[in-house]
Amino acid sequence: MTPPPSSGLLSSPVAEAVTDIMITKNTVTQKKSDSCGCSSNTSTASNISQRMLDRISKHPCYSEEAHHHYARMHVAVAPACNIQCNYCNRKYDCANESRPGVVSELLTPEEAAHKVLVIAGKIPQMTVLGIAGPGDPLANPEKTFRTFELIADKAPDIKLCLSTNGLMLPDYVDRIKQLNVDHVTITINMVDPEIGTKIYPWVHYRRKRYKGLEAARILHERQMEGLQALKEADILCKVNSVMIPGINDEHLVEVDQVIREKGAFLHNIMPLISAPEHGTHFGLTGQRGPNPKELKKLQDECADSNMKMMRHCRQCRADAVGLLGEDRSQEFTKDKFMEMDSQYDLELRQEVHAGIEQFKEEIKLAKAKVKPSERVKDSPKVLVAVATKGGGIVNQHFGHAKEFQIFEVDANEAKFVGHRKVDQYCHGGYGEDATLEYVIKTIADCKAVLVSKVGECPKAELREAGLHVVEAYDVIEKVAREFYDQHIQK
Repeated sequence: MTPPPSSGLLSSPVAEAVTDIMITKNTVTQKKSDSCGCSSNTSTASNISQRMLDRISKHPCYSEEAHHHYARMHVAVAPACNIQCNYCNRKYDCANESRPGVVSELLTPEEAAHKVLVIAGKIPQMTVLGIAGPGDPLANPEKTFRTFELIADKAPDIKLCLSTNGLMLPDYVDRIKQLNVDHVTITINMVDPEIGTKIYPWVHYRRKRYKGLEAARILHERQMEGLQALKEADILCKVNSVMIPGINDEHLVEVDQVIREKGAFLHNIMPLISAPEHGTHFGLTGQRGPNPKELKKLQDECADSNMKMMRHCRQCRADAVGLLGEDRSQEFTKDKFMEMDSQYDLELRQEVHAGIEQFKEEIKLAKAKVKPSERVKDSPKVLVAVATKGGGIVNQHFGHAKEFQIFEVDANEAKFVGHRKVDQYCHGGYGEDATLEYVIKTIADCKAVLVSKVGECPKAELREAGLHVVEAYDVIEKVAREFYDQHIQK
């Protein structure tokens, strides 16, 4: 395989993935594939146009395939918010938490633009700049739009996107379109204001604070108006929904239907993050989040529609940097990046992206090799847990994994269905028994764990827990299907 150009990339997870897959160069069959570049479990080439594929091909949130290869970054320029959610508590100095609304420091638009140019040079596979808080970007329109103006002028190849609660979205769609912001995310947790009263204590709209049913009704109407306006402006819309057991979990099926009818491109159903130490209303009152099985069941139910279902969301911090699944924000704190010179080089970035695209094509060829010539009916489905650093490769040591990607495998395909965060088991050559026990519990419903390497002790524990251990360096789908053929199909 030919790796992407090395300049600025060799220290990245993508480059490591390229290096890893080169080890298995001879195992990759050069065979043509009809893959459309989107996840097979969410959409097919038949219902997504080539123009649409081009629009999402380098956006790691809108394309499951892209998230293996391209990075994103968020800049925290929007501190104020105009609604209160029972699952949110915005903190500004919390480097060790990874969840929406959390940042380590706020930036001015000028500081944010400089940070983007620095990171665009150091991480050339970074293709998307998003503003997601820590409040709401459209409750801070001057700072948000000034940031976009500066970046669009100096880094025209970087995609611009924002995430909003939708309250003020109808007022700003024209401005968003004017700035060539092509991707907007709205968080929509209900289409029934009665349910909304259990999620939103208040809404601040047109200089007045509303509570209860009136607040939820205003928010709902504005969200629907904004969604319609985005459709008419040809701006791609992703809808985020937080799954809250006992409150909106069953209702989200109706939410999915409504937003699909109104033109949303992608639905992302996320689990409620609810811990007392976060200081949220739900955390302090004991509201639990869904377990992985509950989340997958709801996602599967909604995925039966013809709209894409996002399953690779990592519920990022408002200042996240890097590939989805990693956070390099602490490498670029204000005291560090303000001392760095801008290394933005459009020609170099285009060269790196071309290399990544070539690498992606080789991955497609490897996937094509393990597709059956005819679809097998009624084959049983199993889950496998994958340790990966990115690139769509099994390329991470078991003890170094901070998350496992979960694939559902049958005789026809291996498809990504989610991820599960874990504590890193191995530190400096030593592993904690309690951590290993937690990791095994987290992936206990899987039939196998796919890793590049694993120590003899954890390997024995995994096998005792009923998990097959597969050690390999290769394309995830290829390793998963080969495991299935050898251990499940027979």
